Amino acid sequence: MSKKQKSINKLNSVPKDFTYEEARTLLGMFGFEEDTKGYTSGSRAMFINNNLELSFRLHKPHPLNILKNYQVKELIEFIKKLEAK
Repeated sequence: MSKKQKSINKLNSVPKDFTYEEARTLLGMFGFEEDTKGYTSGSRAMFINNNLELSFRLHKPHPLNILKNYQVKELIEFIKKLEAK
């Protein structure tokens, strides 16, 4: 099983310990890059895939690096849409 599939499987289990770094890595596997320019350089991060002309916004959690449950669910839905394409 590939690292990408392992990450997707972990995400689909709706873990309570999914980190921002794991989300950034997973989105990177789908060709997304984190945009750190403009107003997204604060606590909101935008991930952009120019080839697919898609973007995904994610709030950087603080002080811990763990995503909130609603963020994990939003990411799951987004990844499902990407896999369907």
